[in-house]
Amino acid sequence: MPVSSNAHITRLLQRADLLFTFALFGTVLLLVLPVPPFLIDLLLALNIGLSLLVLLAIVYVKDPPEFSGFPTMLLVLTLFRLALNISSTRQILAHGYAGEIIDSFGHFVIQGNYVVGAVVFIILVVINFVVITKGAGRIAEVSARFTLDALPGKQMAIDAELNAGIIDEVQATARRVKVQKEADFYGAMDGASKFVRGDAVAGILITLVNVLGGFAIGVFQMGMSLGESLQKFTLLSIGDGLVSQIPALIISIGAGLLVTRASDNNNLGTQVTGQLFRYPRALAIAAGCMGVFALMPGMPTIPFASLALLAGFMAKTLKVLDPDGTAATGAAAAPAKAGGKAAAGGKPGETGAAAGGEAAAPAKTEDVRKLIDVDVFAIEIGYGLLSLADTKVGGDLLARVTGVRKTLAREKGIVVPPISVRDNLELEANDYRFLLRGKAIAKGSLMPGRFMAMNVTGSSVRLRGMPTREPVFNLDAVWIDDSERKTAELNNFTVVDPSSVLITHLSETLKANAHHLLGRQDVQALVDHLKATHSALIAELLPDLVNIGVIQRVLQNLLRENIAILNLPLILEGIADFAPLSKNPDDLSELVRRRLGLYFVPEYEAKPGSLKALTLDPRFEQALVTKVHRSPTDVGLALDPATGRHLLEELSRRTNELTLKGLPAVLVVSTETRLPLKRFLEPSFPRLTVLAFQELPSATEIDNAGIITAPAHLLRNDGMKAAA
Repeated sequence: MPVSSNAHITRLLQRADLLFTFALFGTVLLLVLPVPPFLIDLLLALNIGLSLLVLLAIVYVKDPPEFSGFPTMLLVLTLFRLALNISSTRQILAHGYAGEIIDSFGHFVIQGNYVVGAVVFIILVVINFVVITKGAGRIAEVSARFTLDALPGKQMAIDAELNAGIIDEVQATARRVKVQKEADFYGAMDGASKFVRGDAVAGILITLVNVLGGFAIGVFQMGMSLGESLQKFTLLSIGDGLVSQIPALIISIGAGLLVTRASDNNNLGTQVTGQLFRYPRALAIAAGCMGVFALMPGMPTIPFASLALLAGFMAKTLKVLDPDGTAATGAAAAPAKAGGKAAAGGKPGETGAAAGGEAAAPAKTEDVRKLIDVDVFAIEIGYGLLSLADTKVGGDLLARVTGVRKTLAREKGIVVPPISVRDNLELEANDYRFLLRGKAIAKGSLMPGRFMAMNVTGSSVRLRGMPTREPVFNLDAVWIDDSERKTAELNNFTVVDPSSVLITHLSETLKANAHHLLGRQDVQALVDHLKATHSALIAELLPDLVNIGVIQRVLQNLLRENIAILNLPLILEGIADFAPLSKNPDDLSELVRRRLGLYFVPEYEAKPGSLKALTLDPRFEQALVTKVHRSPTDVGLALDPATGRHLLEELSRRTNELTLKGLPAVLVVSTETRLPLKRFLEPSFPRLTVLAFQELPSATEIDNAGIITAPAHLLRNDGMKAAA
């Protein structure tokens, strides 16, 4: 059975390394071995074809660093062109003939006039060397400088987003690779631009040598007259120069296009036409100007009139497609859900009123019912922040909100419901707020077009900008403009854009309120998902031992203390084991925590196997046990004011010491007092982690960071009881 051409091509591409090696070796051979004219024709045609292929590939590249092989390709093609120059020069000087292509360029393209050919050749060289190559080289140099200078800041920004949970490790690695590739690409382009410049100079010198050498050979060796020798060898030399300079010009244009392009999700043609014809009004004005030129005396009427009619027709057509005459912006362009649904825009609460003032259709019963629905979680933004959610102007807020939901699913095991993003005219232009079931739980303010610089390394440099506070960790920060960004990054400031500030705030807010987001229906969905792989566990647990409500309360208790519920089978097994002993969700949560300690306790260790933590004086803890108050629905501590004040003051002092050392604030107590003490301390110390001794893995040792002593009045009471 004959092998198809596709199979041959596939097999050939699989040996691309050998092809490239043979091509380089063949190029070297061109420098030393004589090549017959028919082979020179083939190689010159190949040179022109490869140059066109590179140019067209650049047109369809969406992100310049994607074409990372271009600098190397530029070097190889330059070497190939110079080798062809040498081979053709050898044939021209030795035989006065170097193939049909060079002869055609010398006689047909410039009509056999070597003066015209010389002028055309010089113009091409000037265009290539002075205009295109010099400009592209300068752009590549500046791009390389700024890309390399910004590299540390970009890497720190990636680390900051990773630490904030905005991206995961896989995304962070991909971004680091992309940043490094971008720096390598622009650095290589800076050097590759010198090849093009050297190629243009070499082309001039080779052509000049060909003219002088050919003239001398024609007169002294071939017995030609001065005029014949000048005519013959000048035409051949200029033809050879044109054949070389045209591919060089094409490659130079490709290099210029590549370094001047901005990253975009479209190819160059779509990007340029989409932006050039974005405004129908501009086309209409251009049509009017062309019409004026057509009516001016002495001007050719037909060309200008034709262009005026064409521009006017396009303006009218685009006006129909886009009645506003500009790209859609504002709330109408911003999708409402992170999943990608379109937002209605306008005032909050509007759900699709007809545009242009037309009367809305009578609301159906289903539409009225939708009005009473409340989003589980929503983001409201002022009109000044709409650009963050508008993908047409580069806004990435909606995509990053989806990324936060995915991150929480991976890290915490909770599926956050779709987050609504909408504008609110009641907010200040640059303000935003987060709503949990219609209740505002967090808010902040951004400055679009600026960057937030946070001095996390203690730099003494003062930046020019507007002082502010970072909304998540309440750090001192400054809103700076783009001109100050480089200074901030070079001085180790953490610099983030407004969208990243909002997303970081959103991520931390969702983590802090994860237990409020988990409803019974969500728990049922998790159980149904688990049923496919753990059917025996679900059958044992539901409905005989507990119901969905008890499981929900247990999971909420875990999420409330920042414990992931990814190990759902282990959690449900613990509930099934302890449910015969107690149906109280608080008791079940404490028992399940013992099984999960192996997974969440290492997060707080100062080093593997060592937990730097505070503890309570045994007499103080024994006194607290007597103050525990339990009810069927809650558990807490009933402390007198003096004891409570002493406990809070001691903890405040000790936790501040740990924080200054960069350690998490952890308190380890007995199982009896862990939950009531946590509930008592939570309003004053929301970031304090309270663990039980029984939760610690057997390999974990406690490195005592301080002991919370009992207040004096309790010690006196104990002494009086002992004396009695």
